[in-house]
Amino acid sequence: MGSKRSLKTNNKIMVQGTASSVGKSVLCTALCRIFKQDGYSVAPFKSQNMALNSYVTADGGEMGRAQVMQAEAAGIAPLVEMNPLLLKPTSDQGSQVIVMGKPVGNITAMDYQEWKNKLLPVIDDAYNRLSNQFDVIVIEGAGSPAEINLKDNDFVNMGLAKRIGAPVLLVGDIDRGGVFASLFGTAALLDDDERSLLKGVVINKFRGDPEVLKPGLKQLEALINLPVLGVIPYFNIVLDDEDSVTDRFKNNRMEKVLNIQVVLLPRISNFTDFNPLEIFEDVNLAYIHKPEEIDNPDLLIIPGSKNTIEDLLFLRETGWTKPIHDYVQNGGFLMGICGGFQMLGMKLSDPRGMESSLAEISGFGFLDFETKIEKEKLTQQVEAYWGYSDDRFFTGMKGEKITGYEIHMGQTTYFDTDNIILVQPENRWDGAVGVNGQVFGTYIHGIFDNLSWTEKLLNRLKALKGISKKSQSPYKNFREFKEIEYNKLADLVRANIDMNEIYKIIGLIN
Repeated sequence: MGSKRSLKTNNKIMVQGTASSVGKSVLCTALCRIFKQDGYSVAPFKSQNMALNSYVTADGGEMGRAQVMQAEAAGIAPLVEMNPLLLKPTSDQGSQVIVMGKPVGNITAMDYQEWKNKLLPVIDDAYNRLSNQFDVIVIEGAGSPAEINLKDNDFVNMGLAKRIGAPVLLVGDIDRGGVFASLFGTAALLDDDERSLLKGVVINKFRGDPEVLKPGLKQLEALINLPVLGVIPYFNIVLDDEDSVTDRFKNNRMEKVLNIQVVLLPRISNFTDFNPLEIFEDVNLAYIHKPEEIDNPDLLIIPGSKNTIEDLLFLRETGWTKPIHDYVQNGGFLMGICGGFQMLGMKLSDPRGMESSLAEISGFGFLDFETKIEKEKLTQQVEAYWGYSDDRFFTGMKGEKITGYEIHMGQTTYFDTDNIILVQPENRWDGAVGVNGQVFGTYIHGIFDNLSWTEKLLNRLKALKGISKKSQSPYKNFREFKEIEYNKLADLVRANIDMNEIYKIIGLIN
């Protein structure tokens, strides 16, 4: 749309939605990539995010994955200023509160509403830092701006838009039905000063012939006195999910060479860890909801959890313990990541009640270590090497470089140091293996992003089945794959939205 220039005039566009999961994050990601392609420096911003999928920045700050995805699309490093407030639910009514990348404690939903005004300076400062560095800020709202019970203290939807004078695009999801009513109803519930900030609507996830939709679009424009700026077709581009409202959790079983199953914990976190497995055409990745769904997979994974003790207790109470032990006893391979890794040990304790009212619980007992939940959370990017090898399963992996990040409050004491699998700088240990190589785990999120290691893992699973044909990623690394997907997304959205009008709304062209 134009050559890169130094603007620094606080150009911004905000994307709000009629509900959660209508496509706000994805549209913001597309706009970040489009503005980057058109020569502008661009950064994402979401004042408050509620999600269990998080990431650790280079300086050790924790932030939501959606803004990380948007930063990647913008071609910049993620910064905690892009998501100054992150809520990580620990129960149905409480969350851990992360402020500028650091945890400040757990709080109930009601207490948080009373506390929100104290956070306004944090939001203002974070936004101003970004607006002083970048040409365009792409801002994402949360949920719906028409939550009339929450409007008084709102700083993530129209409250923020009014505060910074941001023009707003309103997105509705036609795939779930009722898109015209939801767009009309959302606009109708806004106050006049909020309504004045709406500049257009976008309909997302459309399937079918656009000609059939046109009469409805004209009627909608007349009813809300706003233009429909785009109709985005339903697509199958592989992107990260912000939270657990995802099609990935539908138990899609397909006949593939390798079958990998992930236990769907109630408080599952960072399930983006497993997205790289989707690029291997011979791998079926399925999330399982019940213990009877364990279908003799080639690999069973217990993922991360925001509340490891409570999720372990859930597994016990709902009958997972015996099927998991039977699976291992019958020769199955079991992997744990972060909270799932902690569950594989002998014991977990939480003497300070940081995550649970239960002070102590026995683990599955596969690996010889114990974990204690501490007050301080460890958040850091890591670079390690695979330091373990045997003749059965991990052959050829020793020395493999592994990068990723850690997010955990549990501190693990290893009793069998011969079975450590990863070594970090200064000889720090990470992960362990046991049961003749059948059970292993690590704290490192993003381990499957290391495609060379992942290929070796998949090929060892194949070799044990007598399959000689090797899995090989068509990409040098997972980031290369994501870059291709971001470009696909940008091309799709650019072809189906009026970018010329959006540039006018932002003020970049007349």
